[in-house]
Amino acid sequence: MTWPVQRLSAPDPATYSSRQQEIHDLIASGPRGDVRGPLAIWLHRVELAATAQKLGQYCRYDSALGPKLSELAILVTGRVFGSEYEWHAHKPHALKAGLDPTVIEAIRINAEPTFHDPEEQIIYDIATAAHRTRDVDDTLYARGVEVLGEQRLIDLVGLLGYYTLISLTINVFRIPPKGDAAPEFSDE
Repeated sequence: MTWPVQRLSAPDPATYSSRQQEIHDLIASGPRGDVRGPLAIWLHRVELAATAQKLGQYCRYDSALGPKLSELAILVTGRVFGSEYEWHAHKPHALKAGLDPTVIEAIRINAEPTFHDPEEQIIYDIATAAHRTRDVDDTLYARGVEVLGEQRLIDLVGLLGYYTLISLTINVFRIPPKGDAAPEFSDE
């Protein structure tokens, strides 16, 4: 399979306005290390890039969820949206954070993962329900509060919203994964 033609490329750094350069440099000097994918596209609307990168930094690096739970929620979001770029970008982070490879594979093939950690189970359940039904029922919400607490549940919902924005940007502008990555979703 070849990737669909990307609809919009990142702005040419040689033509950056001073504000675009400022935001580019801010993003590149942070924990991401460079500017690519959706963030690069958002530089066309520099204030969107500036605002979104702040939210993204909080959601990914500073939330109360921790890396393993965050990466699990990101993979679920990427998979629900069929966002190969997101999947390819975050699968290595999920493995590094200690997420079980069998859980990752189950998510990839749209199978029900087996969890041994109640926090991972509730992250998966809430992320899946939120994306598929656009809500969580009262029972699932109560379990979420019980297992995660209100603060981490709020961070989870924020992370799901942010990575929905990421995934939509990837899909609408058809941003392919970096390098020569092969597709991993067989149902797309």
